[in-house]
Amino acid sequence: MTHIDAGAELDPVHPVALPGVRSAGLTRAEVAERVARGDVNDVPVRSSRSMGEIVRANVFTRFNAIIGVLWLLMLFVAPIQDSLFGFVILANTGIGIVQEWRAKQTLDSLAVIGEARPTVRRDGAAVEVATNEIVLDDLVETGPGDKIVVDGVCAEADGLEIDESLLTGEADPVLKRPGDQVMSGSFVVAGGGAFRATKVGREAYAAQLAEEASRFTLVHSELRTGISTVLKYVTWMMVPAAIGLVITQLVVKNDNLKDAVARTVGGIVPMVPEGLVLLTSVAFAIGVIRLGRKQCLVQELPAIEGLARVDTVCLDKTGTLTEGGMDVTELRALNGADEPYVRKVLGALGESDPHPNASLQAIIDACPDSEEWRCVESLPFSSARKYSGAAFSEGDGEASTWLLGAPDVLLPQDDPALAETERLNEQGLRVLLLARTTRDLDDPEPAHGAHPTALVVLEQRLRPDAGYTLRYFADQRVHAKVISGDNAVSVGAVAAKLGLSGTAVDARRLPADPRDMAKALDEGTVFGRVTPQQKRDMVGALQSGGHTVAMTGDGVNDVLALKDADIGVSMGSGSEATRAVAQIVLLNNSFATLPSVVAEGRRVIGNITRVATLFLVKTVYSVLLALLVVCWQVEYPFLPRHLTLLSTLTIGVPAFFLALAPNKERAHPHFVRRVMRYAVPGGVVAGAATFATYLLARHYYTGPGSLEAETSAATLTLFLISMWVLAIIARPYTWWRIALVAAMGAAFLLILVVPALQDFFALKLVGVTMPWTAVAIAAVAAAALEFLWKWVGRRFPA
Repeated sequence: MTHIDAGAELDPVHPVALPGVRSAGLTRAEVAERVARGDVNDVPVRSSRSMGEIVRANVFTRFNAIIGVLWLLMLFVAPIQDSLFGFVILANTGIGIVQEWRAKQTLDSLAVIGEARPTVRRDGAAVEVATNEIVLDDLVETGPGDKIVVDGVCAEADGLEIDESLLTGEADPVLKRPGDQVMSGSFVVAGGGAFRATKVGREAYAAQLAEEASRFTLVHSELRTGISTVLKYVTWMMVPAAIGLVITQLVVKNDNLKDAVARTVGGIVPMVPEGLVLLTSVAFAIGVIRLGRKQCLVQELPAIEGLARVDTVCLDKTGTLTEGGMDVTELRALNGADEPYVRKVLGALGESDPHPNASLQAIIDACPDSEEWRCVESLPFSSARKYSGAAFSEGDGEASTWLLGAPDVLLPQDDPALAETERLNEQGLRVLLLARTTRDLDDPEPAHGAHPTALVVLEQRLRPDAGYTLRYFADQRVHAKVISGDNAVSVGAVAAKLGLSGTAVDARRLPADPRDMAKALDEGTVFGRVTPQQKRDMVGALQSGGHTVAMTGDGVNDVLALKDADIGVSMGSGSEATRAVAQIVLLNNSFATLPSVVAEGRRVIGNITRVATLFLVKTVYSVLLALLVVCWQVEYPFLPRHLTLLSTLTIGVPAFFLALAPNKERAHPHFVRRVMRYAVPGGVVAGAATFATYLLARHYYTGPGSLEAETSAATLTLFLISMWVLAIIARPYTWWRIALVAAMGAAFLLILVVPALQDFFALKLVGVTMPWTAVAIAAVAAAALEFLWKWVGRRFPA
């Protein structure tokens, strides 16, 4: 609140006003002078990794180093056919870089669209500038929802309340007066004012925090962490298997070093599931691009994954289920009040607040201001207290003080006006009470003893897409909880109009204990009269009950809950504070975009889980084959070209299409367990069956060219089993999945029948007996796979 002081003077040191006097701010010349000496807020907003970081992350990996050394070795000792795996790695890495670069372009362009433009006062006029154009000593104007972007000192305050919880952890807003320090990273929750910038650029507190962590990160992704865990174990298995393979092949093939090296490399390369990491990066990147086309800014990539795991969505009514605007539909005078006089009061109240919310803006539109009234003192609206107020000097010299806010907060529970309010709320209408008070606005309880004067009935505009979105969540078994600061009955009526049924609960009656609150939240659907701190507590209570929680919102009262939720979703038109803490920003303000985000997350997680099994089956059977070769002390059955061919046809190409396919399956936890429970038995069956074919072929074939015939028979068995694994992974079948599997089989058949391709890949089936034996062994292995995977699914459910 502000008391007018006509005796304030200008500070001779800084070009800002002392209390009560409006400063003109910096002049154009002063701004130019500060820009010239570098006193500019030039911290770049990093929404994604730099191009150099993208290249390094995709090229300089542990497995690329292993593959790279082996590739260089093969280029010197073997034909080019045995070096194909190196070109495949180059292509995969290139695809990963291009896709992530495209995602970076999307993120950066969307970040510019969604970037807030602070208002600064220069040459006496308020102008919007980019954040990086603020200079030292600039006078920055603030209002509800504005984020403090640089450090400064408060110069003007009109009931200015700033929430510093993101910096200090203290939830209660801090009332700021001229001379008080304001910190970047905090945000305005009530009132307005201006502050002088004292620290800009990298000196500002928020900039120092931002440099400690980049927005673009995969660190908190369960999917990415799970893959890293798998790769760690793979590395441990690779080392002894590779050492044993090297020794064995050099002993067995001591008269042919080049052939020994080629078969050793052929055994080591397929152990590396290098494509899995790249494919995960590509899937995430393509997800960002797809959502970017729908004006959805994903500020952190794991948010795509996180929202797919969500089982509870907390929705803020205003701005989410309803549009921001409202209309005054009725004005009901109480206790014999004169309606024209009431309209004058409402008009004056509207004029007294320089930053009106949606309700007050509707009142301003309906009740024009009376120029005869002068505001002496004001109390801006706060979501914590649920009302605003102002003291006036009326045109005839009489003084009066008024409050405007929630009837059930301003009036005692037995007041007869509440019965009428309840009836209107049941119709989904919003009701505000205008009350006259005899107390001062700086009194601890200004509403005590207030005299009700009129009810202001407002109609909210429902979002046309909200009903569809709520139905989508219901179909996907995601629980929707509507959490609002408005009256519970009114919010419940709005939710019912959109097809969301359930109990409406007044949050003031919720238990404080987190366990009891969690139980009440599970039972209820709509919660009204929720304070900002309660929103945060409710999110915590739901999480304590094992729920993965997403929170949507657009106002400053949502910031604390958005920050604590597993996934925070902000509207693009929301306050800068909400956009800053949210992982996902809906720039088109369309709640209907959320199903697309959920679907994208489910597509990414479900498909990566699916194709990870393909990659890791190959790793398991490669390690097993290497160990069997060491134990039997025989030549390794494959050259690198054979396994490159098999990997391309049964893993590489199919995995790319399967990773980008639609997938609506709800995401499940325990990624590593879900993948390995199928990969281990699948790899063991494939490896054992292939080695059995190889040993039979070694006894069957003799003389010159026998090793090539043995390799061809073993390759046929491994290809057929790998195709069966692919066929299982591709279920449920659609026309394109069947076509994909059939195309891979046709490609292998083409290689077997075209002489030039036979020579290139050193594949030639000799005779009839052994090839059909290889087919029979593959058929038995396929039946074993079907049985084992069904048994594993029942025995070890995810």
